[in-house]
Amino acid sequence: MLPLLFTASILSACCLTESSCLSHDDLRELKTQFAISLYQHVARAENRSSLVLSPASVAASLELLQLGAQGNTFAELRDALGYSIHDGSTQDLVSAGPSGGGGGKARPACALFVGAAVELSPLFAARAARWARGSLQQADFSDAGAAAARVRQWIRANTGDGNVPSMSLETAASPLNQIAVVSTMYFKSTWQKKFSFMDTQMLPFTTAEGSTLKVPTMHHTAEVNYGQFQTASLEALSVLELPYVGEEISLLVLLPSHGGTSLARLESHLSASALALWAGSLKRMRMDVFLPRFSIQSNFDLKMAFSALGITDIFDPIKADFRGISEQGSLYVSEAVHKAKIEVAEDGTKASGATAVVLLKRSRTPVFKADRPFTFVLRQANTGSVLFIGRVTNPS
Repeated sequence: MLPLLFTASILSACCLTESSCLSHDDLRELKTQFAISLYQHVARAENRSSLVLSPASVAASLELLQLGAQGNTFAELRDALGYSIHDGSTQDLVSAGPSGGGGGKARPACALFVGAAVELSPLFAARAARWARGSLQQADFSDAGAAAARVRQWIRANTGDGNVPSMSLETAASPLNQIAVVSTMYFKSTWQKKFSFMDTQMLPFTTAEGSTLKVPTMHHTAEVNYGQFQTASLEALSVLELPYVGEEISLLVLLPSHGGTSLARLESHLSASALALWAGSLKRMRMDVFLPRFSIQSNFDLKMAFSALGITDIFDPIKADFRGISEQGSLYVSEAVHKAKIEVAEDGTKASGATAVVLLKRSRTPVFKADRPFTFVLRQANTGSVLFIGRVTNPS
């Protein structure tokens, strides 16, 4: 059996496909629900640590696999995502991605790295190249180091980021690993209203364990979208929306209203409908916003999360059915790896420079202070497409 090596490497951002069979609202809810379900499974395994992932980028890779899956293998992928790319419910991945106008950038890309010995179906090759808007790539999977370097080179070219995380292709040393699916999602933008470096202070942040740390905390007073809500199990939370330049993409911060509320419990009751309700019910108001500067990079083996979502056949050398990719032999997924990175800082992209301590005047302006663990959702405002979802339990 020939294993299909599946690697989803996410440096930033994502995309959303449009619907011709499903309504726009239905497809948006399905994609958001997949994002939340994937996050919930990953978050449970990560316990209380800070983390970030790009669910829409993972979905993009699963959509690409749908192109070559058949039988029950295809059915599992369709059921986990909630839609099929074969029934006209989705269109081209890249062309429907967020434009990132107004100075921001959200750029998805997919590629199929193929070893010389694999004879691809011409139909699949044509559809994959069109769907991913890129040529099929060649890689020597008999040389793990060379294959990993080739993939990293492609990632660097499609993200413009020279700081490419290392990628493990250890199993690629086997000549049987002759196909890799790679998906990158890159996001870079600045806040609609930047935080001033001069207003950043070392302020206390209370972790889930109850310890208090001093962390660089950004501050500004601005017009923001804000609301207070309850989950289905009556956990109270505050939701703040901070837009990026152009207001196409924004960061939602979900903060438990009480320090004693477990973030894990709040996250377990997240749903696509709840997130849509909260985002749609925010009110414009002037607030003092305190948000810790943070940078998170996460690496995941997605096999357990996929299995929890009902995707199991793709990993089984006997049950996996990828005859749509190649009739040459039975392919199966040997690796499912996800890498994600996000940086939230004063200018919206990265932290730099020394921190100046400033004493702020007391005022009657309402205050949003993220001084305890919180969940964040980076999303495209008009479509609801989830670029990132994650949590901050320790900004340092």
